[in-house]
Amino acid sequence: MTSLAEVVDFVIGVDTHVETHTAAVIDAHTGAALADLSVPTTPEGYRALIDFADEHGALRAWAIEGTGGHGAGLTRLLAAGEEYVVELDRPERTQRRHGAKSDKIDAVRAAREALARPVLGTPRAAGDRQALSVLLAARGSAVDAYTVTMRQLFSLTIAAPEVLRAKLRGHRPVEQVRIAAKLRIQPSWDTETSTTARVLRQLARRCQGLQTEAAGHETAILAIVKRWRPDLLDQLGVGPIVAAVVLCAWSHPGRIHSEAAFAMLAGVAPIPANSGQTTTRYRLNRHGDRQLNRALHTIVLSRQRYHQPTKDYTARRTAQGKTPREIKRCLKRYIARDLYRLLEHPPVLDRP
Repeated sequence: MTSLAEVVDFVIGVDTHVETHTAAVIDAHTGAALADLSVPTTPEGYRALIDFADEHGALRAWAIEGTGGHGAGLTRLLAAGEEYVVELDRPERTQRRHGAKSDKIDAVRAAREALARPVLGTPRAAGDRQALSVLLAARGSAVDAYTVTMRQLFSLTIAAPEVLRAKLRGHRPVEQVRIAAKLRIQPSWDTETSTTARVLRQLARRCQGLQTEAAGHETAILAIVKRWRPDLLDQLGVGPIVAAVVLCAWSHPGRIHSEAAFAMLAGVAPIPANSGQTTTRYRLNRHGDRQLNRALHTIVLSRQRYHQPTKDYTARRTAQGKTPREIKRCLKRYIARDLYRLLEHPPVLDRP
């Protein structure tokens, strides 16, 4: 498909918010705005949007901002009705004409942007992919909270009265958490010592609870990955968390049109910086899905340590004068290509 205008008569742009959605109908051939409507984000409001679209014809496409966020409810309903939905990102403020901003303007812009794009993105899949996304978010929150709590525990331990420091001194952080969680307040202690001991115990028990929560999320992630794409776990350096991040970014076959697009999504495709007679300059790509980029970085570190061909490649490129950062970027690009091919063309499993 070279243009959305070749396959539909109307494009319905939707500007999504927490409480309301605003839709604008655009003629796919002229780009003219025909009508607009704002509805509440309820099942009744979504059905009103569909009825509104039916007034203009059945040959249509929807261009929705935030299909995985504010627009998730509407997107699910449209997917159930087999409507054609295009996913759009929210615009940066600098891209708005003269700073103009309203829900209607954003809805019209979304539809016209979909008409102008040569390659259109579809919403990420629901089901297992969305379940992994939810689990990754919950696990990440637990891990971040655990890190903050451990820092607080360490800081309080340094400034704690000597009777408490003596109990924790010389132990590794994990052991300090175990000891602090079992602290008992003695009647002979003064207010400072008693209060510090009580807080240390609460922080330690919070750490233990967050560890248990994160481990539970990781177990659930592993179960989904094994059921959905166990072949990913056979790749060196790919564990359940890395596999889940990759699957969430990829979503489903056909969503990402090429391995180069997947590399660009991961932020590992070099950006040309050519000018005049200089045609060999490239910039480091700092955009894209940074979680996916981090997952590829984890794979690179594992393979540089345990994979002999990767060790040989690193040694050869180092001898050629490449820096460690440049070598890692090259490796991430190669790994992105291999992962994309595996995701799009999974191996055929022998069934008994």
